Amino acid sequence: MSLKDRCFEGCEVRRLEGEDYEKGFLDLLGQLTEVGVVGKSDFEKQLAKREAMGMVSVVIEDVVLRKVVATGSILFEEKFTRSCGKVGHIEDIVVSKDHRGGKLGARIMNALQEIALMANCYKIILDCSEANQAFYEKQGFIRKEVQMRYDISKNLTLEEFRKGNVFVQAAW
Repeated sequence: MSLKDRCFEGCEVRRLEGEDYEKGFLDLLGQLTEVGVVGKSDFEKQLAKREAMGMVSVVIEDVVLRKVVATGSILFEEKFTRSCGKVGHIEDIVVSKDHRGGKLGARIMNALQEIALMANCYKIILDCSEANQAFYEKQGFIRKEVQMRYDISKNLTLEEFRKGNVFVQAAW
């Protein structure tokens, strides 16, 4: 059964495309987090970079409205551990406020899990708020360990970072 067949009538599950810029993709992401200013050219360049590194973004388009109403992405980390295994990282899951409650989030997650299986990942991980934990548990995820984060100030220079930090000069 294709991904499209599993979606409700009038919607299509597929990979992100350049035309999705005009179909409200960035507005949808704006319901999740800050997007900033992204022009059409920047969007297309970023999409090409993401695809080149193997990242996959899935969208659900309401074909009647010609709007992207749900999305999620997966990127892959090639490991030395687990016999050079691969981990899938799920990011940026969002369903349009107008389309929530119709199991679109579950459809996006199912598609990303399927992609991870096809890529031979040994596990899939994601970060979420506690408010969203129950949703991900319904998708088969379990709470495990702790997420840590280091926010880099937009104004922080490398020299400022190195002040007060232990740093070994290396040829990065």
